[in-house]
Amino acid sequence: MKRIAHTACLVLLAAAAGLGQESSRPRLRDLGVEVGIFRTGVTAILPHGGNLFQEKVPAAIVVGNGFGKLIGSTQVEELGQVETPILLTNTLSVWEVANGVVDYMLALPGNETVRSINPVVGETNDGWLNDIRGRHVTRAHAVEAIRSAQRGPVPEGAVGAGAGTVCFGWKGGIGTSSRLLPPILGASQPPARQLPARTALAGGSGGSVGLGYTVGVLVQTNYGGVLELAGVPIGKELGQYSFKEQLNYGDGSCMIVAATDAPLNSAQLKRLARRALLALGKTGSAMSHGSGDYVIAFSTAAECRIKSTANRTEPSLRFREDDLSPLFQAIVEATEEAIYNSLLKATDTKGYHQHESKALPLGRVKELLNKYGRSR
Repeated sequence: MKRIAHTACLVLLAAAAGLGQESSRPRLRDLGVEVGIFRTGVTAILPHGGNLFQEKVPAAIVVGNGFGKLIGSTQVEELGQVETPILLTNTLSVWEVANGVVDYMLALPGNETVRSINPVVGETNDGWLNDIRGRHVTRAHAVEAIRSAQRGPVPEGAVGAGAGTVCFGWKGGIGTSSRLLPPILGASQPPARQLPARTALAGGSGGSVGLGYTVGVLVQTNYGGVLELAGVPIGKELGQYSFKEQLNYGDGSCMIVAATDAPLNSAQLKRLARRALLALGKTGSAMSHGSGDYVIAFSTAAECRIKSTANRTEPSLRFREDDLSPLFQAIVEATEEAIYNSLLKATDTKGYHQHESKALPLGRVKELLNKYGRSR
């Protein structure tokens, strides 16, 4: 891989753009390991297929450790909504990618008189493998990534914004996972409720009725610590972890993006997003000094969209606070599993200046999962 920067742009919960193929390496479930209690699926979600500026979605951002460059975060914090696609890239390309998002949004029919756009662009620093100072990602790459987004499974591992990342000393990347709640814990009126048109679920079809709410998570992993995989001390057993002989200080970042079709407002989405950080700890991260750890959460529920109208008042929905706990459990499970999938699907990668990052050794991982009784 001669120029990883060309692959470093991603439309979240949709599709990775650029070089890199999804490998035949297994996901966590393929190893006979299940995390949590809720049903899982592969999630590919855009807030909706229309004009996001004209029909915004409720959203929230939570900062675990703020050593990062998350463009657009203050307006999301102030207004509680997202009005553009969400993109990830490398640290020194966030501004160019943001320009690409603005180009795309201004060109949409209906936005001819728009004078303000709030792009949301996150990043991790992949400078070990990527020629990051070259700043090869352009606004055109960002537009291409948005336009190529489609329904279906998301490529994982060393693809898109995860092409140059390193996690726990092994190759990191993009990982996804989702949880589908049983109707008794989710759908308020199952006979009348339908999933959003842009929601894709394994084992279910968008438009089915009687399904519980879904939480889907996509991660970009680029951080350190002492890896634990489903409770198994992989990093310690394999002798690869932060602070070993004071050679590796464990800095790095993790971007977490969560989508749900539950009709949550921005305050409830912030509560949901906060729980995703628990999964970072479960995998072995301490959110070190130099780590930029962020969670972006939004709702795809059509009834929650904020439409551009001349009305002075807007209808308001509020999900019952007492019913949020199953969603909290779901986001912790989905985030944890997404992180594992980012590692398991990644492959050996050689990058800038012949720097190399090895993939998590599957043979040894399987042995350890069996040793600790975690594989079915």
